Amino acid sequence: MSDPLVARMRAFGTTIFAEMSALALRTGSINLGQGFPDTDGPAALLERAVEAIRGGANQYPPGPGVPDLRQAVSEHRKEHYGLHYDPDGEILVTVGATEAVAASILALCEPGDEVIAFEPYYDSYAASVALAGAVLRPVTLRPAGGRFTFDPAELRAAVGPRTRAILVNSPHNPTGTVFTREELETIAGLCAEHGLTAITDEVYEHLTFDGAPHIPLATLPGMRERTVMISSAGKTFSVTGWKTGWICAPEPFVRAVQTVKQFLTFTASAPWQLAVAYGLRHELGWVSSLRDDLQAKRDRLMSGLSAAGFDVYRPAGTYFVQADIRPLGFTDGLALTRELPSLAGVVAIPTQVFYAHPERGRHFVRFAFCKKDEVIDEAVTRLRKLA
Repeated sequence: MSDPLVARMRAFGTTIFAEMSALALRTGSINLGQGFPDTDGPAALLERAVEAIRGGANQYPPGPGVPDLRQAVSEHRKEHYGLHYDPDGEILVTVGATEAVAASILALCEPGDEVIAFEPYYDSYAASVALAGAVLRPVTLRPAGGRFTFDPAELRAAVGPRTRAILVNSPHNPTGTVFTREELETIAGLCAEHGLTAITDEVYEHLTFDGAPHIPLATLPGMRERTVMISSAGKTFSVTGWKTGWICAPEPFVRAVQTVKQFLTFTASAPWQLAVAYGLRHELGWVSSLRDDLQAKRDRLMSGLSAAGFDVYRPAGTYFVQADIRPLGFTDGLALTRELPSLAGVVAIPTQVFYAHPERGRHFVRFAFCKKDEVIDEAVTRLRKLA
């Protein structure tokens, strides 16, 4: 039987996260691949979800999202970034940030339009662009001064007559880069010059380290009116399974995205929405403690990886450390990660799968540090076998 899958999706297959998580289960390896915590979020937040279920919030919530969550998101944007979004028309609740990105691209891009994204990029970006029949134009982040950044000239060269949007993920998965104001100003300038829409994935907005500030692109002059700002509760509150996200944008953008979103999932997760509204108002102190804890875990993993022989890059945010495998005599991250369970009993993610040009990331492997200290310690002890 011929492959029934539409041609534009045949290049994607099973995600690397599903493959590597299955490998971890099959081999009993420590999973430092997929970015999910192995501890729960704040107890009071979880209890609010239980109370919502027991209180009867188990049917369809409104399509735009539960009003209390939309109001809480509006309050959060204003308090933290000085951005005002009307909860009735400029905020839309989604099934996680992944749906928000997909629905935004499907709503805003015609077939043949071009979307710029910084590679390595989260794997759903390329799939969402393909679903829309659009074309992805990658701009490569390269190591410089101990962090990953882009060449402004390369970014400018990526803009063409069919460019419709630019996807900006900061704090950036998988490199851990937090874009500086200067980098964001370069992006904003190109958006203004060429009339581009910015779609910003900011799910790690509260998880930055060493005092690195997260600056939403929408806060720059002239950018609020052309930015679809995306975030979610999963990373902020360590509840990745809740899949509760949102977009903040001018009303025409929200209306466009909701037109698509209503035929994808319509709506979802009323109890989680109510709990997240509580969390945004009452649990950001817990999030600050989480950030400090993650910074210590980052340092713990980096130290262990360095001792095992990897070259490591210090992330300014997210859950992830990039490690260069060449000092250990390896050159192909995909091949190494498939062998790593038998070599060391650890699972990681090969960074090359996040590139349109895999050769540019072939020597990098991504490790997650959002795990218990004892899990990190055991993983790095095992990885020392590679030296």
